[in-house]
Parts: sequence; C-alpha cells; structure tokens
Amino acid sequence: MSAENNALFLDNPLGTSTTVEQIKENFEFLDDWEERYGYVIDLGKQAPSLPNQFRTEENYIHGCQSQVWFVYHYEAGDNRLYVVVDSDAMIVRGLAAVVMTALNGKSPQKIAEYDMEALFESLDLLKHLSPTRGNGLRSMVQKIQLSAQNLSKPH
Repeated sequence: MSAENNALFLDNPLGTSTTVEQIKENFEFLDDWEERYGYVIDLGKQAPSLPNQFRTEENYIHGCQSQVWFVYHYEAGDNRLYVVVDSDAMIVRGLAAVVMTALNGKSPQKIAEYDMEALFESLDLLKHLSPTRGNGLRSMVQKIQLSAQNLSKPH
C-alpha cells in the first residue's frame, strides 16, 4: 500500500482520538435533535475523504439513499481492520463517522460481533432518521461487518 493510502486509513481520528464514549457524552449534553444533527455533521467533517480511485462499484454500498463507498485496510501484524466510509451527503458522512468511531481499528472479530443496533439505540438515533436513511445505515454496517467476518474466518 502506498504511503498516501496508508495515511487515509491510519490518520483517521474516528475510533482513535474520537471515541464512542465521547459521542455518547456529547449527545447527552446537546439539548435537541437539531443540535445533535449538527454534531453528527461535524463528526463527518473529521472523516477522511476517499480519493476518486476508491469510488468504484466494488466499494459502493447499495441500499443507501445517498452515494456511499466503503474501503478497508487489514493490518495483519496487529490484527486490526481500518475502515473508511465516505458519502456525497453531509448527514450520511456524519452517520458513517459514528459507525467508523465504533468499528475502526478493532480486530475483524470484534467488528463482526459489535452490536451497532445497541449503539444506535443508546443514541436514540434510528427514531430520528427517515426509514430509508435508517435502512441505508444498516446496509453500511452490514457491509463492514461482512467484510470483517470474511477476514476473521480461517483461510
């Protein structure tokens, strides 16, 4: 992998310097959903942008209202999976940032087993999204967890 591509994965603050605990605390601190949406959008601004070379059909997540792409890098030496999700829609980039914060830099097995529904429930997130956006968010999580499952299987 080139140094540029390596930086795309390893310099992602989501899941490293930004944690799920911080997101939960910030959600509790914010009074209403307009402020929470603003915070989610700001999280999305922390996410790395995918270069056009990664915006391919193979990396495209179907089932989302917006255009969404997902790529990963598996670091075999430390058994960690680094994920980057990008979208053309700011709110979806923000939702992807929440997902990346929960999953990025963990082992494939931990990613495959992570209970994203419980996280969404704790943030009261799905109740405040349109059904199509909620389904798209679930499609995003499914694709990431399926990729992690495939990596955690013995070859």
